[in-house]
Formats: sequence, structure tokens, C-alpha cells
Amino acid sequence: MSDFLHDRLKVGLLAISLAGLFAGLVLSLAGFADAAGFVWFAGVVPVLIGLVVEIVKSLKAGDVGLDIVAALSMSAALAFDETLAAAVVALMYSGGTFLESFAEGRARHEMSSLLSRVPRTASRHRNGALEEVPLDDIEPGDLLLIRQGDVAPVDGTVATDQAVLDQSALTGESLPVHLSRGAEVMSGSTNAGDAFDLKATRPAADSTFAGIVRLVEAAQKSKAPMARLADRYSLVFLVVTVAIAFAAWWFTGDPIRAVAVLVVATPCPLILAVPVALVAGLSRAAHFGVLIKGAKPLEALARIRTLILDKTGTLTDGRPVVVAIESYGELSETEVLHFAAALDQASKHPIAQALVVEALARGEILPLPQKLYETAGEGITGSISGRHVAVGGTGFVSAQLGLPVSAPKERDTGEVIVALAVDGEAAGHIVLADTLRAGTAELLAGLRDHGIGRILLATGDRRAVAEAVTEGLGLDAVRAELTPDQKVLLVLTERKNGPVMMVGDGVNDAPALAAADIGVAMGARGAAASAEAADVVLLVDQLDRLLAGLEVAQRAQRIALQSVAVGISLSVAGMIAAAFGYLTPVQGALLQELIDVAAILNALRALRIRPTVLSSTPAPQPVTQTA
Repeated sequence: MSDFLHDRLKVGLLAISLAGLFAGLVLSLAGFADAAGFVWFAGVVPVLIGLVVEIVKSLKAGDVGLDIVAALSMSAALAFDETLAAAVVALMYSGGTFLESFAEGRARHEMSSLLSRVPRTASRHRNGALEEVPLDDIEPGDLLLIRQGDVAPVDGTVATDQAVLDQSALTGESLPVHLSRGAEVMSGSTNAGDAFDLKATRPAADSTFAGIVRLVEAAQKSKAPMARLADRYSLVFLVVTVAIAFAAWWFTGDPIRAVAVLVVATPCPLILAVPVALVAGLSRAAHFGVLIKGAKPLEALARIRTLILDKTGTLTDGRPVVVAIESYGELSETEVLHFAAALDQASKHPIAQALVVEALARGEILPLPQKLYETAGEGITGSISGRHVAVGGTGFVSAQLGLPVSAPKERDTGEVIVALAVDGEAAGHIVLADTLRAGTAELLAGLRDHGIGRILLATGDRRAVAEAVTEGLGLDAVRAELTPDQKVLLVLTERKNGPVMMVGDGVNDAPALAAADIGVAMGARGAAASAEAADVVLLVDQLDRLLAGLEVAQRAQRIALQSVAVGISLSVAGMIAAAFGYLTPVQGALLQELIDVAAILNALRALRIRPTVLSSTPAPQPVTQTA
């Protein structure tokens, strides 16, 4: 049965039970007691039939749920002519299931809002005019016009002087971000300023937002159960309930007391509050850029005790940045970067692109290179503004000059040296490195505060590089030069210390992500294999979202447990009161209705969770990002 028809059925059963209860009350007040009993009976039967059908389906699937208690209470009330109590229980149950659907829909709002933002077309510059084209027709290099209020349809770079973007749907940050020419734009961002041009860097199907949409759809269609906490103990609770009801009947000889016990025992706090709280947690995590693929991963995330981190792209930014420039002769440091970046515009090598990004960030206007010749992986030569330029590794530039270059050797810290020669003379060198993400030490301390006892690094990089990058972080262990299967073995070994979370972003991390209790993929633009294998995807490449997701999961689980503990405690107290004759079946049903409403409202508190890691920081100022 489709979700739509299932929801319509819930509405129909609620309407029948509500109409039956109130019609019977009117007849009862008018003095037609027999007719009122018949109407109440008629209003209960459809709900009871629907409930029995659901119980049969659950039993066929091997699940013994607490819906059985609700069925017993309605059946017993009808059998002993307590039709009003049965009608109240029927309304309570049908209203509870409807409220569950409503609450889950409310809780999924943040995730569903992502899907509603998907643009269908884009305005593309072509032959001096604008044309409206489907997203599938956009290719890398196309120039698109993003009007005020438009959603960026693909990933790209700013092709005008500046842009102001609202990224709240992706990151949860409410303030707009100011971007300069050449800066990267994530698809799914909303233009909060003047119209600007966007140069597409990848097709729509491979864009950040398309990846997020696919992940959200997968999470919403997940067939994982909503982790009904009560079902784990349903047999025990069922036996206890029947035992109390039977004892009340046996020792007093009054079957109505047994009916009252069963009515009060209807365990809607367990049936409804847990899924509502967990789905609210899923929604809240998505609001802060953390996509958790279902309630089971949310529960597992709350219990993590060991964290294993990949290095490149996870603990570090994953992209080389310029950390030093040195000039040898007449050129200034700015001119060294200018010539190197201008020539490297013609190369797709990540180091070359890093130089171009740095030059654009410093406001350099780069002329077009000419007379190009590139040796893949080594360097490139060409002409810039009439001057012959060579850029590349020290060996490549030395070969071009016919004499050794005095640039420093690459160190074990992972630094890369790019040498530059202009007009046959060594002109300088540029040092690049993959740097540690800002705030990493504070983040790791926060993770330990939230119950993670062991934090390890697992990388395929050299040990000297791994140790240099992580110095001072206080990691429990550094495992370097690992193959993908060795990362899997490390995950399995660490399980002796408790549930393990693995965080990575590359294809080589996918097996370890799948092997861990919780796999976390960094960023929707990471490798598709890692995002597919992961249980959690950080929608933006910000490692602090890992702590935010962990805190949301733990607090949502606590709220679910609170709802259960309070609801069941009150239910048990009510059962005992009913067994001693202090509650009639009707009073018991009304009491249980109040308990249900209180439990579900408490569960919805999960929608107001705001992680401390985000709320405790100073109010952010509009961020200016450059290329």
C-alpha cells in the first residue's frame, strides 16, 4: 500500500472512531442507551479490524509488537459491554497513529525542504543572449546567469566580481556568504544578492545538490524500522500486562477491573514517542548539514565509543594551499606567484589549480598562457606576456635550465615545492601543503566530552607525514601506510573497545566505512562510493558537523527514552490503580490519552535541538570567501 493510501486510511479510521464516539455520547445523553452502545460498537470494529491486520503483518514479519495490547483492550471492552471505554481506546489508538504520521511529517520538514528546492532549468549565456535550458543540458564551462532568489543549479565558480549566497539549506548557517571572483559555489545555494554569472564546473547530475537530493531520497525511502524501543521488550510487557489483568480478575471476581487494566496498559508512549523523537532528530541533524540515513544509524551514532579518522580530506582540507613563497632575483614574491599561476591555468594538476586559486584570491589578473608544452605530473612551459616561463618540480625546472635549482627539498611534513624559471633564470619557488582543518584540536576535545574514548588516525600516507600533521592533537594511535583492507581490519580490531565510527572521503575509505558501526562520509562532493557506503554524510566539508551530528543523535535518543520512561511509569501506575478498582475502563482510557499526548509532545522537543558546538560560538559575521 502506498504511503498516500496508508495515510488516507489512518484519517478514515480516525474519522470513524471520532464520529462513533460523539454520536454515541449524543444518543446516551438523549436517553437512548442501547442505541448509543450499538453506535460505539460500530465505531470500534473498523479500527479493531485495521489493528488486527497490522498485527498479522507484523507477526508474519517475525515482530511481536505492543499493538497486541491495544487489540486486547478493545476486544475485552467490547466483550464485557464496556463499549464507551472501547470507543475511547479506539479513538486514542487511531488518533495516536494519525498524530504519529503528522509528527513524523513535521519532523521530516527539513529534509523534504531540500527536495522542494531542486531547480528544473537554468539561464545560460549563448551567442550574446540568454536561453532557458534543462539542467541535463548544462556542461562544464557553460556560463549561467543566477538571478536574485535563484538556486544555483550546478557546482561552479563565480564569474563576476562578487556574489552573495544563502547556504542555510546546506549548512544551517543563517547569515549569507560573500564570494569573490573565482570562488567555488555549491549547487543548492540561493542567490541573496544581485544577479551574477556562474561558470559551471560539473554536470548537474554530478553536482553537490544532486548528490544531497539522492542521499535524502534514500534516507526517506529507507526500509529500516523506526526502532520501536518497546518492541524489544514487547513480550515481557505483554506478559506483565496480562498477568496484572488476570490477577485483578482472579482475586476480585470482577472482569471489569481486568478491562480497565488492559485499557490503561495500551502502550502508545512506547509505540509513538520513540519514532517521533528519532525522526525529529533526523530532521534536526539535516538542518545542520548532517544527513543520517535512518533511525537505526541515529541510535547507533549515539552509542559510539571509538572514532577512526582518515587524514587527507578529513582531518586535513584535502587541497594544497600556498604556505610560503621565495624569490631569488628581480621578481617580487607576488610576481613569482603571478607567473607561476598564469602558466598553470593551462594545467589540470591539483597543484597547478591551487596556485591559480591563490593568485585569484590575491586579486591577480592572470594573462592567457601561450606556446604551451606540459610534461604530465612534472611541469609545464610556455610564454606569459612575452616571457618564457617554466613551472614544476625542482627536477623538471632544473632540466629546463640545464643547472640545479636551489629550492629546498620536499620535507616529510608533506610539503610540495614548486619551482619557477623565467627567461632561463631561476626566479623562485612556492611551498604548498595540505593543512590541518581549523579548530581540529577543539573538535577532538569536544568529541571526547561526548563519550568517545579512543580517537585514531588511519591513512595510506607515509608515517612521517601523518605524525607531523597530527602532532599535538593527542590521538590515541596513528596508523599509517594502510591499504583499504588494512583499514577494514583496524575497524574490526577496534570493536573490542565498543562501537566504532569511521570518517573518510575517498574511494579507498568505502570498505572501512561499510565495516564500521557508523560510517561517515565527508561532504556530498566526496567520492560517490564513500557516500554510498556511509551511514552518515556531512553535506558540507566542515568537520565540526561531526560533533553536531553526534550531539543531536545523543539528545534525540535521550528525549525518546525520557518519553518512554515517563509514559510507561504513568501507565504502570494507572494499571495498578485500575487493578485495585480506583479507575473505571473509561477513566483509564482518558488517562492513557493524556499520557499519550504528553509523551508525543515531549518527543517533539527534539525538533528544537541546537548543538552546543554551534550555539556556543559567537554570532557569525557575514563570511567573505575568495577563490
